Amino acid sequence: MVTASPGATLREEQQLIGSIVELMKSEQQFLVSADADGLSTITPKKLQLAQKATELSRLRHRALGAAGFPSLESSMEPWLAVEGNDELRADWNRLLELTREARELNRVNGMLVNKQLAHTQNMLNELRPATDGAGVYGPGGQALASGPSRRYVVG
Repeated sequence: MVTASPGATLREEQQLIGSIVELMKSEQQFLVSADADGLSTITPKKLQLAQKATELSRLRHRALGAAGFPSLESSMEPWLAVEGNDELRADWNRLLELTREARELNRVNGMLVNKQLAHTQNMLNELRPATDGAGVYGPGGQALASGPSRRYVVG
């Protein structure tokens, strides 16, 4: 099914991306507070909204193709210059604005995830016994005693 106009999906796309932005803001709070349970509720919702947004984008691309433009995101500007009006232009600009906001939230949330992973890895490293560079087994195949750990955990 081809959408009648490439602009027909813009409002719905805005709503979906806006919902994703709100979820990403919640995700950021869960990341800051290290709330794994909260994070686990966000991911499936984001995925579902992203899939819907992708489908609407595909419909818009097909409509661009049917209108004689390449079926690409970059074709919206030329289509708007020829076929669009002020309302469609405003809708498109708002969608682009929301997409930029989502991209920035994704970047920041990614940094927070990496920070949490690094912290977790450091804590795991502190819990592992020190081997002073030795392997688990000595040259004769006998297990080496590691002795007491010199590492500690600071909470």
